[in-house]
Amino acid sequence: MDGSLILFNILNPPVLFFFLGMLAVFFKSDLEIPQPLPKLFSLYLLLAIGFKGGYELEESGINAQIAVTLIAAIVMACIVPVYTFFILRLKLDAYNAAAIAATYGSISAVTFITASSFLEKLSISYGGHMVAALALMESPAIVVGIILVRLFAHSDAGEEEFSWGKILHESFFNGSVFLLVGSVMIGILTGAKGWEKLQPFTQEIFYGALTFFLLDMGLVAARRIKELRKTGSFLVSFSVFIPVANAIFGILIGKVLGFGEGNTLLFSILCASASYIAVPAAMRMTVPEANPSLYVSMALALTFPFNIIIGIPLYLEIIKHLGI
Repeated sequence: MDGSLILFNILNPPVLFFFLGMLAVFFKSDLEIPQPLPKLFSLYLLLAIGFKGGYELEESGINAQIAVTLIAAIVMACIVPVYTFFILRLKLDAYNAAAIAATYGSISAVTFITASSFLEKLSISYGGHMVAALALMESPAIVVGIILVRLFAHSDAGEEEFSWGKILHESFFNGSVFLLVGSVMIGILTGAKGWEKLQPFTQEIFYGALTFFLLDMGLVAARRIKELRKTGSFLVSFSVFIPVANAIFGILIGKVLGFGEGNTLLFSILCASASYIAVPAAMRMTVPEANPSLYVSMALALTFPFNIIIGIPLYLEIIKHLGI
């Protein structure tokens, strides 16, 4: 592997600020980010990436390649939770296995945004439709996870207390999905004129917001590392090797379907990342028997830093090696 790509990624300011946040916790600094701000930056990043994706999608139009990409995204979001569930069942009960499988079947928007900024630094182009793939991949894993619980676990709650309506509403209308999809639609509807008006807001300050958000993510991830002792070596290994396997599946799909270099990297990142916001919120509501310290700490303290530090350049190197 070309070590220069890892070095290039690590020396990216947002990634360095992620490290700074982790160091603040390790050295017991009193550095704190006031709680309303991380939520505000999270919403801003979703709005900005969604609006830009919608604008680029309106510019390029919908074609067969885009449709195939979106279908592949949905299929992967449904398949990953199923096969990871059966791997996890080797060591865990059905509740925890389903919750973790749903977490790894869904996506991390911030990992995707970090990967897109990495591509822009390298001047590698990618399509705005990948943001639509991002939006489509977040919710199916939640539904699949719940189905797995219903098939393989026996809940104490009665059948009448289980509401698919609430689950589907949480899956498809939770705040992050709603804002992302809505931003994509507004970007499509307003096109070039809308982009021209919002560009100073959605483009010029984007990397500053991402940097501040990753600083906070570093603080949170370092605090979560303490909880990894509860997961054991099996789940620690799972947190690293399964994302790499998912990324390789994504890369092979990208090669077969002809996605191109930039789109293949983003697709592989979507396959490799794990949700630490939307899915945990849904799992806490629908699968209370599962232990949140397992799936949240795995996704946030291991998989997220691995992907943004090593995963992104590693997957790009594999893509280059395969000649995509």
